[in-house]
Amino acid sequence: MDVSIIIVSYNSQDDLVECLDSVIQACPDQTRYEILVVDNDSQDASRLVVQQQYPMVRLLENSNTGYAGGNNYGAAMARGEYLLFLNPDTVVMPGAIDALVAPFKTDPTIGLTTACLVHHQHPQSINACGNEMHYTGLTYCRGANQPRTAYQTSSYVDAVSGAACAIRRSLFTTLGGFDQQFFMYVEDSDLSLRVRLYGLQCFYVADAVIQHKYHMKYTAQKAFLIERNRYSMLIKNFSPSVLGRLLPGLLLAEVITGSYFLLRGPQYWSIKPRLYQHIWRYWRTTSTPATSPIQELAVVKALTSQLNFQSLHQGRVTRLLAGMVNPLLGLAHRFAGGWA
Repeated sequence: MDVSIIIVSYNSQDDLVECLDSVIQACPDQTRYEILVVDNDSQDASRLVVQQQYPMVRLLENSNTGYAGGNNYGAAMARGEYLLFLNPDTVVMPGAIDALVAPFKTDPTIGLTTACLVHHQHPQSINACGNEMHYTGLTYCRGANQPRTAYQTSSYVDAVSGAACAIRRSLFTTLGGFDQQFFMYVEDSDLSLRVRLYGLQCFYVADAVIQHKYHMKYTAQKAFLIERNRYSMLIKNFSPSVLGRLLPGLLLAEVITGSYFLLRGPQYWSIKPRLYQHIWRYWRTTSTPATSPIQELAVVKALTSQLNFQSLHQGRVTRLLAGMVNPLLGLAHRFAGGWA
């Protein structure tokens, strides 16, 4: 068995049929692929759809353990040499699955691959060609809403998009899979960071085209979870000495994110107080990582130093502030990397 394709579903009935049809069409040789749908206790007819229409698909019933827990369960039950994680709201184009796993067979330095995600309704427009990760942990879609023609060359990237990514099963097991404490959001960035700290790279595969029914839904609770998981990712993956070097940049990023939440309205004003409580608790209960500070700093230096604010809705004031802060973030990045 070459590839195990894992799709975590939670009330995904409306998307599953198109997704599974596209996956099956992209996998003509059924002996090389297996398709697993992990149902996270859906309340709609998702399980019935899989059971009645897709006998070749392995349905795994699960409690709602989120994106991370669902994918970890699927990976534990998988038999393939490679794991390919797909969101249920994706549509796979022909050749994309083979393209995502091909780099592993020719380049041993690649730990994760990620697809060329395009918008389902506008397939000439990019959703994400991998993710850009700032050294403060802030992560955003690489190439979002730009023409697909601008990203026709495969390349190394900071991080992968969890909507469509692949990894060797052996490496996934070695790294402990996705962090289930995150439940949802930032799990893909965290796994990408751990892959890079392990000495491997994340790779964008331009020929692996997958349509994504992406809808931007930004709520106060989502914002809190992203912030909480961002800091959890940093604390658990970097030693105290490296976190100390990151502190100037983190404080500057707090100016940006705090201003943004202030502009978003009262429902966002409690995010930072809740976040700081979490940081204090998480810091006290998290052990120092096994990686060396030298190795960690090498990864920090490779991450981007500038913040991209194209996805923020409160544009004028925040972009003005970013224009003032980004040069300082660049200096803080040089400080974090030892001025190299």
